[in-house]
Amino acid sequence: MSIESTLLPVDELVAAVDGFLAASPAVRAWDVETAFDWAAADAGRLSEGQRSAVQFVTFIEDHLPGYFDVYQRCFPVDDSVDLPAFIHNRELYHFTVRWALEEDTHARALNHYQVAAGIADRATLRHELAVEGRKPFDLPYEHPVQFFAYALVQEKATQMYYHQLRDVVDEPVLAAVLTRLARDEARHFSFMADVVTRYLRVQGDAAVEPIRDVIAGFRMPLSDTLRGYWRWALRIADVADYDHTAAYEHLLKVIDRAVDARTEKVDELADLIGQFRTLA
Repeated sequence: MSIESTLLPVDELVAAVDGFLAASPAVRAWDVETAFDWAAADAGRLSEGQRSAVQFVTFIEDHLPGYFDVYQRCFPVDDSVDLPAFIHNRELYHFTVRWALEEDTHARALNHYQVAAGIADRATLRHELAVEGRKPFDLPYEHPVQFFAYALVQEKATQMYYHQLRDVVDEPVLAAVLTRLARDEARHFSFMADVVTRYLRVQGDAAVEPIRDVIAGFRMPLSDTLRGYWRWALRIADVADYDHTAAYEHLLKVIDRAVDARTEKVDELADLIGQFRTLA
């Protein structure tokens, strides 16, 4: 089974993309240079753990080229796919380029904060990000809904962490940055939830099993490549709650709203999520 054979009908995708863009007009966009009072940024008001958390999420956000490349490879806009698939992928591209722009803005904002607040100097930070940024990133999925289910969990987990970190820091500039980032992640989550919902309504149980596979093997971005990832993740969890399995419950809510009644496959997915939450 190819990705092209299981794509969402293009009218369904267009409705999701149009909805996202309508809720994200350019006039509401923010830019790194003018949105914050960088001169007031002060890492001296952060604990060592909070500084470490900022460094950690900067690495995650800065890997944007790797994330974007996955969607370009799996939803290509060239002659490697037939015309119907191209039409679908071209419509999706309207979302992915906006998504990439916003995520790249997140990376730049965190980078700028580190430099302005005195956590790192620009040249050293640039080098450190490049060391990790050139490492490969891949999502070895076979069904298109999996890419959106993965991003749904990742976006919600990131949004939740930014909210929780913002609530414990006593540094107004960082709090303002995290507020902006969390709002964007919430909109990205909403788009992914909309697309997953549409797959479930169109394909039913045929979309549930691929989603289950995403959860069964889920890893947050860079968990397999970023040096010291797991030690770092445990360290920042002491600063603010960092448990991506909490986002699974939001996925389950999306599924429950999408289906008329739970099927055996949905129950199996719910049981799997429950097992992960019990272990967390």
